[in-house]
Amino acid sequence: MARSRSKIHQVFELPIDGLTHDGRGVGRREGKAVFVAGALAGEIVRAEQTGRNRHYDEARTLEVVQASPDRVPPRCPHFGTCAGCVLQHLEESRQIEAKQQALLENLQRIGHVAAERTLAPLVDAAWGYRRKGRFSVRYVEKKGKVLVGFRETDPRYVADLSVCHTVVPEIGLRIQEIAALVDSLDGKRTLPQIEFIAGDDAVALVFRHLEPLSADDLARLTAFAKSSGLAVFLQPGGVDTVHALWPDEVPLAFSIQGHGLTLAFRPLDFIQVNAGINGKMIDSALDLLDPLPGDRVLDLFCGLGNFTLPLAGRAGQVVGVEGDAGLVARARDNAVRNGLANVQFHAADLAKDLSDEPWMRAGFDKLLLDPPRAGAAEVLAQLPLDGIRRIVYVSCHPASLARDAGFLVRERGYTLKAAGAMDMFPQTAHVESIALFEK
Repeated sequence: MARSRSKIHQVFELPIDGLTHDGRGVGRREGKAVFVAGALAGEIVRAEQTGRNRHYDEARTLEVVQASPDRVPPRCPHFGTCAGCVLQHLEESRQIEAKQQALLENLQRIGHVAAERTLAPLVDAAWGYRRKGRFSVRYVEKKGKVLVGFRETDPRYVADLSVCHTVVPEIGLRIQEIAALVDSLDGKRTLPQIEFIAGDDAVALVFRHLEPLSADDLARLTAFAKSSGLAVFLQPGGVDTVHALWPDEVPLAFSIQGHGLTLAFRPLDFIQVNAGINGKMIDSALDLLDPLPGDRVLDLFCGLGNFTLPLAGRAGQVVGVEGDAGLVARARDNAVRNGLANVQFHAADLAKDLSDEPWMRAGFDKLLLDPPRAGAAEVLAQLPLDGIRRIVYVSCHPASLARDAGFLVRERGYTLKAAGAMDMFPQTAHVESIALFEK
């Protein structure tokens, strides 16, 4: 044991051969893989070992001895400390290439499948795109101040952010102002987090507080909302306790360009983080699925109707299914708001037994699904797929997509016609992707 501890903090030079799925460089030392934070493929780095594992070691870059031509100066002063971004040192076009490669490798390694065609990756603005997220809040006695930010690379700590260039500017350029606001509150020790969300015409902050706020704190928060133009919501308990402080009515909604649609949402609802990519993703999904006026289309994990409502503009009938009953209610309201009568929404836990759900027996021609990170294995195993000619699968985790792709190809007779990555989260290692399956 003493000998293994002595190897921690060893310093060595290492050639880097590639990138891991989480954005670290990977090389080999004495035949063992080493994952190196801050290193890029093709570089030689001087690294310090930070961890040991049976199958690999971990290290951090101390010095870049020979730099990759793809290395760029990080824009953010907090890069390397804040865990929000890990790829700011890699040129933007190379980031999406790495994500595309990660997707194809996952399909082959986990799903044992390969796409007949690789789709051109979808890209949009690389900065100021993040319209939804959550900041941790912590009052640190030793520093004598409140920290507002994402977690550090060591998740026990909150990064002391002054700015965030990936978050929409209305929030990302005001982090110090928001931290100073919290620091002025009597209840600053009882605020664990602040969520932010941006629509087309309003940007909102949701302050989670574990104890009732004083009248003075409510007045300070209201004054901040009025002076900043940001809507302020309070959350004293669960999701259902969220309520507006100021103003009383907040027009939270986003439009889907090219489809004439507007989707309203509530402050803690799930929406796609990157508005530009979301629009391109919807167009790509519809092009791949090719809904026709006579088609019945099923949209699983439909949320607010982000795909369902655009599909309803082209298909004969569309059925959306979602596990969150609140999102289903908002999806129905959005269908009415947009004058769409050929769409139905149902609430159902898609990871559970669905045999009693009437929509399961309705029969569909085409399927779109956008599951969470865990994927869609449970619902795909139950769904009557015989009549479904075409499936578009939108994924936020390439490993679960690869697993489900293997099932669809080998067990259900589909062909993986096309797949490609989408840069929903530039500067991060997060891989969003889309795939087309046909009978």
